[in-house]
Amino acid sequence: MPDSSIAFVFPGQGSQQVGMLEAAHLRFPAVRDTFEEASQTLGYDMWALVKSGPQDALNLTETTQPVLLTSSVALWRAWQSETDIRPGIMAGHSLGEFSALVCAGALAFADAVTLVRKRGEFMQTAVPVGQGSMAAIIGLEDSIIDGICAGISRGTETVVSAVNFNSPGQVVIAGHKDAVETAITALKEAGAKRALPLPVSAPFHTVLMQPAGEKLAEVLATITISSPQIPVVHNVHGATGADPAKIQRLLVEQIYSPVRWTSCIQAIVESGAIHLVECGPGKVLSGLNRRIDKSLQSYSLEAPDELAATVTQLNELAGE
Repeated sequence: MPDSSIAFVFPGQGSQQVGMLEAAHLRFPAVRDTFEEASQTLGYDMWALVKSGPQDALNLTETTQPVLLTSSVALWRAWQSETDIRPGIMAGHSLGEFSALVCAGALAFADAVTLVRKRGEFMQTAVPVGQGSMAAIIGLEDSIIDGICAGISRGTETVVSAVNFNSPGQVVIAGHKDAVETAITALKEAGAKRALPLPVSAPFHTVLMQPAGEKLAEVLATITISSPQIPVVHNVHGATGADPAKIQRLLVEQIYSPVRWTSCIQAIVESGAIHLVECGPGKVLSGLNRRIDKSLQSYSLEAPDELAATVTQLNELAGE
């Protein structure tokens, strides 16, 4: 029986590191089996890349996406092998939405790992390398960021827009490189505490990704999507959905629409969840989630001792 007080959240790009999940790979057969399944599906030794790198290869978008999806699904399967506790709701940040849908039973893992590799390829080739960029804006209201970006883009052929609403006071912008640089200067002048260019080569989640969305739609049309067995909150609108056809459309829209992570977490809180388990490498989402709602309790599964401690804590809470 799902526990409505527990939510699982799945990270997106940026959480990958050479050597991640090494202890989990040693400890859990489910982790080893999941990486083996992904390797057979994609035709290369994914675990060797994760274990030994190099980091540059791991950071290639078309590689990062299947690696992170595999990592999250592997930890979910390890969790399932250790406990009967099931979350009442799930969400994933950008790529992590695909991980959530696999773990919720809406997508077959083999289909998803192939799909996100293609998604990475489509996103990387939608805008020539060097023409797009992204930047994190700290300490400025969403509406001010939206207004300044809209003003820079208006009446021109250049694009810059807010694309990740990660938490109050932390927004990522993206678009054409020159427009992003102009926006950084304007946002600092408007009072942003920091404006940090990000080490990415494409303007993800902007309208410039629409060609990638069109290609992704063609691939999605060949894949079976089922109704999730656990509700999944979608990035595009911060709400759940059970209709496979609508889920398919949302996955296409997501590639060129903002990630509304703050809205996703607010929807999770409104569902009754107070314990958020980050199912994937790193703890990026845990930090964001605390900024969105300080009452949330965050847990990590990357290391076996963390997974065991989370099982123990949640079992104790269930017994109170």
